[in-house]
Amino acid sequence: MPHRARDEANHVTETVAAIVAAHRAGTMTPAQTVARSYQRIREHNDPAIFISLREEKDALAEAARLADPTLPLYGVPVAVKDNIDVAGLPTTAACPAFSYLPAQDSTAVAKLRAAGAIIIGKTNLDQFATGLVGVRSPYGIPKNPVRGDLVPGGSSSGSAVAVSAGLVPLSLGTDTAGSGRVPAMLNNIVGLKPSLGLISNAGLVPACRTLDCISVFSLTVDDALAALAVMAGPDDADPFSRDRPLAAITPFPAKLKLGIPKSVQLIFFGDREAEKAYGEACKRWRALGAELVEFDLEPFYETARLLYEGPWVAERYLVIRDLLASSPDAIHPVTREITIGGARPTAADTFSAFYRLQALRRVAARTFAQCDAIVLPTAPTVYSTTDVLANPIELNSRLSAYTNFVNLLDLCGLALPAAMRPDGAPFGITLLAPAGRDAELAGIGRVFHADTGLAVGAKAVPQPPLAAVPAQAGADEITIAVVGAHLSGMALNHELTTLDARLLEETLTAADYKLYALDTTPSKPGMLRIEPGAGHAIKLELWAMSPAAFGTFVAAIPPPMAIGTLRLADGRYVKGFIVEPAAIAGAKDISAYGGWRAFMAEKAKG
Repeated sequence: MPHRARDEANHVTETVAAIVAAHRAGTMTPAQTVARSYQRIREHNDPAIFISLREEKDALAEAARLADPTLPLYGVPVAVKDNIDVAGLPTTAACPAFSYLPAQDSTAVAKLRAAGAIIIGKTNLDQFATGLVGVRSPYGIPKNPVRGDLVPGGSSSGSAVAVSAGLVPLSLGTDTAGSGRVPAMLNNIVGLKPSLGLISNAGLVPACRTLDCISVFSLTVDDALAALAVMAGPDDADPFSRDRPLAAITPFPAKLKLGIPKSVQLIFFGDREAEKAYGEACKRWRALGAELVEFDLEPFYETARLLYEGPWVAERYLVIRDLLASSPDAIHPVTREITIGGARPTAADTFSAFYRLQALRRVAARTFAQCDAIVLPTAPTVYSTTDVLANPIELNSRLSAYTNFVNLLDLCGLALPAAMRPDGAPFGITLLAPAGRDAELAGIGRVFHADTGLAVGAKAVPQPPLAAVPAQAGADEITIAVVGAHLSGMALNHELTTLDARLLEETLTAADYKLYALDTTPSKPGMLRIEPGAGHAIKLELWAMSPAAFGTFVAAIPPPMAIGTLRLADGRYVKGFIVEPAAIAGAKDISAYGGWRAFMAEKAKG
């Protein structure tokens, strides 16, 4: 059987995790995977998904140049929403009159490339990211691959469809009012809306600059979190970015408490199938061991109304006011109608809305003090393209019932497939929690998604088995990373084991480091941090130990070694061995080995 046909039959390389594993094992090459994406794009033959594609030969050449298989997204094809800059491709925001050619990648895209991802092209969207339907674009309407008469969802229409249809395993969207969540539901995929500021927005055409998030679409939660880990981190180029270290994914908690709205407050606009599917999702949570507690949804609805009825529309107006003045016909008529209202709010209106929002944030905080997260329908119903074109503003607004308040309240969110309805439409739920709990949502959401047994995307690809969650340090333990002779089985490992330290996992640093064999006798490793993304990912081990043992261990470390803070490939920060810069004079750069163990093994060969 030809290699490609075997992959298609077994669905072994559809997810990010499976693709990276295949590349590392040598059963597929990054170039083969990229070529497969282009072939699928041709076969799928929907010109409304991508606004622009890279030349295939350029993408293949970039894939062929990848030389570090330890990269976390080694050879993964990625699509990017066309309001996010990719060097060499125009940024249009779905408005040809606005188009420009960026000189450099956005920060998020640059980080994806540094992690081994291959950018395929720029995807369609509701113009200027204004809409949840995916029909407001001069570049056409992407066809929903799950059920062709339904809207694809927006504004990140092309990005969601590209993942659902199997054209790429990973894509970037954006989310201001639900654009990274509603399309996820309508395409039966995962949509991760990170905490505000966790991913830099440098190189993003803003919709509402204070509320925008770059979001992730994927087939599984683990894939989405892998992409988030690569992109997360503060950025001086974005004054709204925040230094929010991304925690490790955690096991499903023994005592999980989820908030659900009072039943009388739920809105489905008469859609009995959606109402039933949400009820079944709540039953599934209970079966998984979660306690469901009711909360008052009305303050959240009030917050949602502020987004378009309040002064935040002025942020959208700011982006395109010059174009509105000079070439109003260049803007989609629905987008123009919505955005032009942003010229009306006064400064007094704005401050009044901010005061009310602050009060509503306090109410929301009290809700989350009673539960770990809340669970809502991602959208209350589904609509056909025909219906939305006939009633574009009202039906779009209905889809936002459970999304518009999220960024105003500084929440993180995870949209998950929950069911396929009898009428063939997908239904999904969204987990929401205060900012900074992204990994916690992933830890519980991945278990729910797996428990549904749903195929992923529109191609009926079976879900892969859930990967085991790495062991975690206890609340009274400290995690330390070791890179040299303290590795398990090596000469100094006993210094850890005699202090009752326990091995948690083997992992990799971010590609921010160089590893040196120091000019000492015997030779010792020294790991030095350099510019983010400009170094190598270095293999290391994480060990857990008591604070007292940690103190004893650190006190015995001789110079020029020291303990600093290391950034891991998955975005976590841990304490670990670093070297003083002055000590690398005369040292041998062994970064290409990817770790001390591999270097010593090669050295032993003679």
